[in-house]
Amino acid sequence: MAEVSYVDASRVYPGTPPVRAVGSLNLDVDDGEFLVLVGPSGSGKSTALRMLAGLEDVDEGSIHIGPSDVTQKPPKGRDIAMVFQSYALYPHMTVAENMGFALKLRKTPKEVIRRKVTEAADLLDLQDYLDRKPKALSGGQRQRVAMGRAIVRDPSVFLMDEPLSNLDAKLRVETRANIAALQKKLGTTTVYVTHDQVEAMTMGDRVAVLADGALQQVATPRELYDNPANAFVAGFIGTPAMNLETVPLTAEGAVLGGHTVPLARHNLDAAAGLDTVTFGVRPEALHLVSDAEDGLQMTVDLVEELGADALVHGSVDVEGSPRRFVVRVDGRKPPAIGQSVTLAVRDLDEIRLFHPDTGARLGA
Repeated sequence: MAEVSYVDASRVYPGTPPVRAVGSLNLDVDDGEFLVLVGPSGSGKSTALRMLAGLEDVDEGSIHIGPSDVTQKPPKGRDIAMVFQSYALYPHMTVAENMGFALKLRKTPKEVIRRKVTEAADLLDLQDYLDRKPKALSGGQRQRVAMGRAIVRDPSVFLMDEPLSNLDAKLRVETRANIAALQKKLGTTTVYVTHDQVEAMTMGDRVAVLADGALQQVATPRELYDNPANAFVAGFIGTPAMNLETVPLTAEGAVLGGHTVPLARHNLDAAAGLDTVTFGVRPEALHLVSDAEDGLQMTVDLVEELGADALVHGSVDVEGSPRRFVVRVDGRKPPAIGQSVTLAVRDLDEIRLFHPDTGARLGA
């Protein structure tokens, strides 16, 4: 096992102008930690992983695994094992042969290969499949074989590049739980890439959010959700996303649709000097109130019934334009499409404010 460090690491593709796929990344991964890199397509997360693996050049800065600077080392000299989105299994080999192939190339004794493959098969519940070829396995089983191939190498670092993308929704949920549990059991430092923020939030000890090649924030899942560093993180983390709108600011609060949403004193102080702010509130931090009460008016456009609760999508007037807001409500009595409802914020401390130009979080 080993810690991992990106030190001002950049990957720049030539062009006019040059494209900084990853720019000056500074990120430390603790020994034994499960760190998830997450972001939309083109954010640089897979490039950052491939830089760590030695599959992409590091044009500026350096990368360290343990005490060693591996920036110029080839992949085979980095003591890493990678699990790809495609399983990349050899179709003519059995499961056992696929899992032990890297050890065979190292000329590891046969009895050692057999023991390591058996141990990995026990961990992954593959004991009954060792003599089968990949074509006789389901997608989930093939993914477990790919995991086993990485485990038998006993690397310092596991690298996983969207390994669940080819699985169906139910199997993806099951497999991500298995991977997280397995990593805890093995204690191997793991860097995991996904575009799925639900995966990121449910698997990682910490999550690093990237956008346009730049690190936006790295924190625990709870910290990311409760205290996003900027509007991008606030809008990316959470399902559904935080409601975000740039609105006028007065001494009393944020103005939406002619209604002034009061703000806590620390938010007003943080936004001092600004005429507008980006106002953010999570769907579950809003609730429906009676029409007789003062609140924000919304026309219901769509109701997603999820069983225990429902997501109500509606239009709120912001500076004369209809803007989409989402509210999480009791699933047993959601409003009807076309209905006009009144919203209020449950707790003023649930409101987040961001700078309207930079997107940076205002206040603590």
